[in-house]
Amino acid sequence: MKHCESALDAVSCIHSDEFIWCHSMAATPVLLLDALAEHALQHQNITLMQLHLEHADKVTAAGMEGHLRHRCFFAGRETRKLINDGRADYVPMFLSEIPKLFRKGEQRVDTVLVQVSPPDIHGNCSLGISVEATKAACDMAGKIVAHINPLMPRTHGDSFINVRDIHSAFELSEPLINVATASTSNIEARIGAHVASLVEDGACLQMGIGAIPDAALRCLGDRKNLGVHTEMFSDGVLPLLESGVINNSQKKIAKGRSVTGFAMGSDALYAHVDDNPEVTFLDIEFVNNPTVIAKNSRVTSINSALQIDLSGQVCADSIGHQIYSGVGGQVDFVLGATYSERGKSIIALPSTAQRGALSRLVTTLAAGAGVVTTRAQVDYVVTEFGVAQLRGRSLGQRACDLIAIAHPDFQEELAREARDTLNIKLS
Repeated sequence: MKHCESALDAVSCIHSDEFIWCHSMAATPVLLLDALAEHALQHQNITLMQLHLEHADKVTAAGMEGHLRHRCFFAGRETRKLINDGRADYVPMFLSEIPKLFRKGEQRVDTVLVQVSPPDIHGNCSLGISVEATKAACDMAGKIVAHINPLMPRTHGDSFINVRDIHSAFELSEPLINVATASTSNIEARIGAHVASLVEDGACLQMGIGAIPDAALRCLGDRKNLGVHTEMFSDGVLPLLESGVINNSQKKIAKGRSVTGFAMGSDALYAHVDDNPEVTFLDIEFVNNPTVIAKNSRVTSINSALQIDLSGQVCADSIGHQIYSGVGGQVDFVLGATYSERGKSIIALPSTAQRGALSRLVTTLAAGAGVVTTRAQVDYVVTEFGVAQLRGRSLGQRACDLIAIAHPDFQEELAREARDTLNIKLS
């Protein structure tokens, strides 16, 4: 391993025409990205692949055209506009499939940028709070460039990279990216309560970050023997872990341990996972594999959507033709919950958008909208107005049930359009 004095020196091994994978989410190696933005100006046609980057303003700034182009498996705040302006590429793909893309050689990986903990006495650094697809990229890459950060937690599982496999690195203490817990609105609290009503004792939970999952988790204090097998681990689970509500005692996969692909939240969350064998960070190809997920009983997945039509089609990555986020792991866990004994998959969303001006439950999806979860896969849909269970229901029954949980301001219009446009007879 080459010991470098600066991030710019560390990335100097990157050349024109390379494909680079970047460690993502709260583990985004911001200092390496900033250095890459400067370094790339002396080169051409570098491709930066990623899930979701935080604080990526320098590598997405004007002037990078021809030097660096983003290839996004998930759109974030900085990359969203680039994608929709045609200045970056979006790849719709199940999260569980991305590591396979690397391991099968279908996507070249020349260099990986990572942020890791200092090495232990055996030379093993940890990817810390984000293993996701980065471990697979490291396994296949020609070079690994590392920011060794003494503040990065040392996590257990598939997170280890030995210094002998690192090409170049620099060391500097840098505070980790924090994601503040959002305040919960009345609408989100009502949705959370409805979601929580579907969670049984012994359930194995998958949930994302945000006010709705956190609101649901706050309603689970009276449950028993919950488990966690989730792509993302966030602050909302901490009170339930501390109280013993989450003890992972009923799981078949990693019994007694919470399983995750990455953590994103506060310093308290990062302190909890640091050197904690009860939280296991595993390769996302394993975490999100539906056949693995389904081995646990009562899998309860909680995901979100941008729009759902009256047949149950779920759009979660775009607003019409405009890419907003990504496919992510929603379908991985919808399928895993479907095949799990007594499993449930839940799509939870507010009934309206744009401060009540638009209904998120619609007769037909907006033109260009991408269907992430098909109507044949959808199970429960939840809004602040209640729960609709769609599995096994006809198109007419689905329309009735979804209209019943739409905002009252839009119910009459939706019913009329269902009759006139979809030719559905509403009971």
